[in-house]
Amino acid sequence: MPPPSEQTPLIQTVIITPARPRYSHSWIRRFCTLALAIALLVISVLFLVPAHWLPGDNNESEWAPALHRFSPWSSRLPNGAWPKSEGLSYEDLKKVLLDTPQERKAREWSQYYTAGPHLAGKNKSQAIWTKERWEEWGVKSSIIDYDVYINYPLGHRLALLESSHKKNAASAFVEERSGEDGSAEQGDGNPYEVRYECSLEEDILEEDPTSGLDNRIPTFHGYSATGNVTAQYVYVNFGTYQDFEDLVAANVSLKGKIAIAKYGHIFRGLKIKRAQELGMIGAVLYTDPQEDGEITELNGYKPYPEGPARNPSSVQRGSAQFLSVAPGDPTTPGYPSKPGAPREDPDQVLAAIPSVPISYLNALPLLRALNGHGSKASDFNEYWQGGGLGYRGVEYNIGPSPASLVLNLVNDQEYVTTPLWNVIGIINGTLQDEVVILGNHRDAWIAGGAGDPNSGSAALNEVIRSFGEALQKGWKPLRTVVFASWDGEEYGLIGSTEWVEEYIPWLSKAAIAYLNVDVGTRGPEFQAAASPILNKALYEVTSLVQSPNQTVPGQTVGDIWNGHIRTMGSGSDFTAFQDFAGIPSVDLGFASSKNSAVYHYHSNYDSFAWMDNYGDVGWHYHITMTKIWALFAASLVETPVLPLNATDYANGLATYLSTVKTNVSASTHEEIQVFARSGFPTLDTAVARLHNASINFDVHAASLAKAIDEGIPWWRWWRKAELFFKVQKINTAYKYFERSFLHQEGLDGRPWFKHVVFAPGLWTGYAGATFPGLVESVDGGDADGVKRWTKIIEENINKATEILQ
Repeated sequence: MPPPSEQTPLIQTVIITPARPRYSHSWIRRFCTLALAIALLVISVLFLVPAHWLPGDNNESEWAPALHRFSPWSSRLPNGAWPKSEGLSYEDLKKVLLDTPQERKAREWSQYYTAGPHLAGKNKSQAIWTKERWEEWGVKSSIIDYDVYINYPLGHRLALLESSHKKNAASAFVEERSGEDGSAEQGDGNPYEVRYECSLEEDILEEDPTSGLDNRIPTFHGYSATGNVTAQYVYVNFGTYQDFEDLVAANVSLKGKIAIAKYGHIFRGLKIKRAQELGMIGAVLYTDPQEDGEITELNGYKPYPEGPARNPSSVQRGSAQFLSVAPGDPTTPGYPSKPGAPREDPDQVLAAIPSVPISYLNALPLLRALNGHGSKASDFNEYWQGGGLGYRGVEYNIGPSPASLVLNLVNDQEYVTTPLWNVIGIINGTLQDEVVILGNHRDAWIAGGAGDPNSGSAALNEVIRSFGEALQKGWKPLRTVVFASWDGEEYGLIGSTEWVEEYIPWLSKAAIAYLNVDVGTRGPEFQAAASPILNKALYEVTSLVQSPNQTVPGQTVGDIWNGHIRTMGSGSDFTAFQDFAGIPSVDLGFASSKNSAVYHYHSNYDSFAWMDNYGDVGWHYHITMTKIWALFAASLVETPVLPLNATDYANGLATYLSTVKTNVSASTHEEIQVFARSGFPTLDTAVARLHNASINFDVHAASLAKAIDEGIPWWRWWRKAELFFKVQKINTAYKYFERSFLHQEGLDGRPWFKHVVFAPGLWTGYAGATFPGLVESVDGGDADGVKRWTKIIEENINKATEILQ
């Protein structure tokens, strides 16, 4: 071809060979390009779609990126392992909690706590020791103090005095003064001689070392009034409200007299309260062997320490506070007793008349002196029968004692404002707004307290040590766990009440449940009181723990337990949680059986020696209690769907309403009989609606739990996130369900108690009352009150129904 020139054509044919392929697998390139484009599109859409169009927590911004919530790396999931436990599987956690507790360790903890006095406000060294042990086991702990108003004993006396001039003994007392020769004189100069001086002490036993400590605590009543009174006296049976009504109906003179009452049936402070209201000027309380069942000297049993029967010199100390009116520091009702807090006059919840506790050994001469005076208890109804000192010459005459025979009761108390110390431990969970609390009180009326409260204290230490072992194995809890060693429970649930009052905003938002153990062990019979929403979990947990007293190999606590769950009353640290804050609570413990050694409640003989030889030989029940408590907590902490049951609660309400109807039918008040004819149709409807809603809700919760159990493939990560938010919604409803039964104005005459379903009985204290506002209106013949409380309860039940819907 000639070289190009100006005549060469501008366009010419150029032969080009085919291009060499650049990629050997072009189809892969096209696929990857398409997949990347689709992924980018999906991500863009997820970031732009409003969050409220997708399931989850609508509290976030409307335009929160959905990817943040549904992606496999989403921080909104509690942890990367959810719904499985993190660091340690739930099954492995349960194994640790069952394998770690040891009898010898529980015995060691009990021996420490019971070695010396640890009265409220006087046990700081124990608080420090407890905190140090918990921290050794990996639980971050602190001591929280409150300045509380309590009393300590200075002196006391109880003497039976007899007039040397009986013919003038009927004159009224103006004043009483002691003569130099030990006799007593009236204001009119009529001398009295001491017929019997009560020792007001318990015997020192060589076999029980703490009974003889130089610094042992005297016998006295917490929150009792200082006073020096001399008067005739009357036997008032158990001193219940009805016992006093029986005495009034029998025209027994009470005003200006001193009451002598048996312990039992109701809280001691309410015996004193009713005596005071009827014009009596003092109270003496003793424990009658009647309360000991078959295990008595009369039936051939030796008294402690030689045998299992009651030691005749044992004395039950305790609080005389009007517990059913309000617990906690009586000068700061409803708010915490911190330094500088305003103080109110406590007269409405504390006794104005002096009282002393005595042994039945000291009571014998006083009761015998009533023989032949007034009616006999046997002349009254069946509730007056059964006194256990008949074989010791007591005829149980009512009295009053003759004017020539009187009691001189002296009670000298020092009231102070002093610190007390709660120990609080915490294991933070990944869900910060879901918290389970375990608590036991540490203080006792005596140097011992091996049953009350330190069997629970020993168990709590073993629970915490067990969770500490799990932490060392890498366990990270789903929910937060809080442990509490309360101070001041014995005086009036002070430590726990002040703590709840201080932290009520946080507790209202976060608390799932409170698990209380007071007397963890004093015998072989498992007992429980609980909010009905916890019943299901309680039955499940007791079926996992082997019983120490198996009649058939492999029997669990649940197999042997009768399954009865009491309604919540008061008398222990669950009260502020359940009745003031609306937090579902349970109270657990092993109680005495009919064949058990007599438990010396609040006596020097509730000692380490008694526990070691009679109460829990081998310490097996301490460990069984530890395992039940720990597994109960673990189920609430680790189960993705909370193991609660609203249907049990609705069933409970139906039962409580039926009881109200029975009370209405039995009422003698004409105004109340109207309700017997009409019934409570609005409450029937409200309970039925709640029952239907609770069934549907619990079924839905169970379906979510089943979906979790079946497992979710890793590649369906959005399903996992969606399931989590559905579970979160269910758990939130369970958490707030109990709170819906709070009435912020409180019960009539006792506004501290906020719960419309549960409260301590107004005249029982320990035992629980259901629908207390309504029942008290029925009992009082207050028709307007019945109508008002019917409306209040209906509104609260409807709130609970709305939460489930």
